[in-house]
Amino acid sequence: MSKIVETVEVDAPLTTCYDQWTQFESFPRFMEGVEEVTQTDDRHNHWKTSIAGVTREFDTEIVDQRPDDRIVWRTLDGEAEQRGMVSFQPLDGTSTKVSLTMEFEPGGMAEKAGDALGVVDRRIRGDLRRFKEYIEHHGTAPAGWRGRITPG
Repeated sequence: MSKIVETVEVDAPLTTCYDQWTQFESFPRFMEGVEEVTQTDDRHNHWKTSIAGVTREFDTEIVDQRPDDRIVWRTLDGEAEQRGMVSFQPLDGTSTKVSLTMEFEPGGMAEKAGDALGVVDRRIRGDLRRFKEYIEHHGTAPAGWRGRITPG
């Protein structure tokens, strides 16, 4: 598996950043290649992506979620194998450090080549930069889900 770790500092309070990230269905607004995310219940999402002309669908499960702290997920089935965590750390009352760690298994020769050339790293870095721009431009986020999901 390949591993990516990226961080961005967002000029928005912790709760605003966390609440926006829990709006999974808004991901296509700032994540390149994400066509649609459908939240099926508190733990599960269905994803449709299109990257370099390859369309994939897969399901994810949130395995750990602590409000204003972190969200941990993994794929369950479909055409992608990945797991990851996004965490939120207040820097002061008006800015937040958002860190994303993701492990994934590139499928096929094109994805393996893209991974080796750093394409996936740049895409994730770009997604975080667009998240930063999105949240800073909007200033507020819809109320996020504040429930707790525990592993197991």
